[in-house]
Amino acid sequence: MNSLLLPTYFPSISHCAVMAQSETITFEIEDNFQKQTNRNRTYIYSPNGIQLLNIPVKHSKNAHQKTKEIQIENEFDWQKQHFKSLEAAYRSSPFFEFFEDDIRPFFEKKHQFLIDVNFETLDIVTKCLRMKLDYNKTTEYFHDTDSAILDFRALANGKKDTNAFETYTQVFDDKHGFINNLSVLDLIFNEGKYAMEYLKNQKI
Repeated sequence: MNSLLLPTYFPSISHCAVMAQSETITFEIEDNFQKQTNRNRTYIYSPNGIQLLNIPVKHSKNAHQKTKEIQIENEFDWQKQHFKSLEAAYRSSPFFEFFEDDIRPFFEKKHQFLIDVNFETLDIVTKCLRMKLDYNKTTEYFHDTDSAILDFRALANGKKDTNAFETYTQVFDDKHGFINNLSVLDLIFNEGKYAMEYLKNQKI
């Protein structure tokens, strides 16, 4: 399938399932920024259950600001907090140490623009998954797409993403049960080399 997606922060399993099952991917970069979406947030499985990791951004007085223009608020050391949260959540998972060197450098540098963060985390994820991903970027915004491309942009709004996936073993599932459709990092740290096959087999 040919799919249209929004670049998100350490994308969800549903996002990555679309990527794994698509022949071509186009990323929307001409959209207006919307608060409380996965453009600047992701969800992990912490010792206390589901946990939100949120990137603080600078808000403009302009009501309609393009996502690609959104700058990160770096006065708050969110990278350090996010990596500590990942360690607390996944240090005891089967594959955290295997992938740690691929992921840690991202959290040790500053970024100016949210869009750059999202494409960098996309590169990290595809490397961990050994997913070959060739993609295009939009050059203008279209509210509707033609029939040749499937529009998955709504997946960036996690609350509207109702996909339900097969269970796999999670670190704290004995406490809180299976939590569906987290950041793909949850799948990667728990399933390792089997993560890509899992993504190919999920229904979207």
